[in-house]
Amino acid sequence: MMIDIPEGQDPILYVWGEMVPGIGPAAAAFSLSVYEHTTLGLREFEAARLRIAQLNGCAFCLDWRTERDGEKVEEEFADAVSAWRTTDAFDTRTRLAAEYAERYALDHHGLDEEFWSRMTGQYSQTEIVELTMSIGSWLAFGRLNRVLGLDIVCVLPGH
Repeated sequence: MMIDIPEGQDPILYVWGEMVPGIGPAAAAFSLSVYEHTTLGLREFEAARLRIAQLNGCAFCLDWRTERDGEKVEEEFADAVSAWRTTDAFDTRTRLAAEYAERYALDHHGLDEEFWSRMTGQYSQTEIVELTMSIGSWLAFGRLNRVLGLDIVCVLPGH
């Protein structure tokens, strides 16, 4: 781990809360709100989230599966996300969510008219904004946890 954690302290609570009390709790609230207030379908939500986790390399994020009303994506879903271009496990919206996450993370300048035409053909403007904010949260906070080595000790509240 990159950060020295005082003995007996929870690493996540210490880094996200005590070290930067003016920023960390607000960041944590935003991160949790993505899960609590999403209107996106579970499969498209998880396709985008897992694609960012794969790109970030965040160990915790790779293992995490969002649960909604007792439902989670199937065990093979992460493999399908890796193969989003060719998998037959995804509908158009789910495939686009994985594609958008990847392009947002790796080539946001390359989001061209052809892509946006496909995206707006499947998602409303509100859904696009929500998905974009979610992807931004996962990219920033998953990468933060990975870079600082917190991903190996990360446990979300209540889990």
